[in-house]
Amino acid sequence: MDPLLRANIWHVRGRTRDLVVDTGLGVVPLRSSLPQLFERDPLVVVTHAHLDHMGGAHEFDSCLAHPAESIRQPDRGSLHGPTLAIELGLEDEELPESLLTELPSPGYDPRNYALEAPSTLVDIDEGDVLDLGDRHFEVLHLPGHSPGSIALFEPQSGTLFSGDVVYDLTEDEALLDQIRGANIADYVSSLERLRQLPIVTVFPGHGRPIDGRRLREICEDYITTRSPHTRRPT
Repeated sequence: MDPLLRANIWHVRGRTRDLVVDTGLGVVPLRSSLPQLFERDPLVVVTHAHLDHMGGAHEFDSCLAHPAESIRQPDRGSLHGPTLAIELGLEDEELPESLLTELPSPGYDPRNYALEAPSTLVDIDEGDVLDLGDRHFEVLHLPGHSPGSIALFEPQSGTLFSGDVVYDLTEDEALLDQIRGANIADYVSSLERLRQLPIVTVFPGHGRPIDGRRLREICEDYITTRSPHTRRPT
């Protein structure tokens, strides 16, 4: 996959139940390729409704997401770069014709790709707690990247599953706050909140885990850069 859509799926084994955070793009069926995800009736959380995070959600019996996300009626989704750019509101970006760099199987036709809504969707919101028996994750509603973006925080260990709210960046990269549904003022508020939490390790929606120090660097840089854009005339 093109790096734009190369998203993570996180699997946490709990004492009494498992947790799956995000479900990938859906190009390859998860049930046949990663059957261990389905073994223990997991709690499946979709951090937000973008195609690279909810593509496999329909394979599970149910999934959890914030009600502000359009998961019940998702956009069609596309592996054709220019089409996806329009769908996301990134018309000024030059995305490659194909976001699929290799076919997953002979005869696979990327033109047939489309998102499917999950069969059962359960709303979760700020303050809800996901109980795995020996681990407990609090739901944080952190809008900005999208209206219903959520993260999962485990206070005991300082672990955060952040979705696309925050992830590591190179010098040429920036958090995506210009896409359809994004809001810079909300994003600033969400990152102001994150930088105050005792986070030790972040497992993001893209790329490798980062530590709390790097998280706070990213938050500080974004807040410093973007806060002027949130000011309203007096």
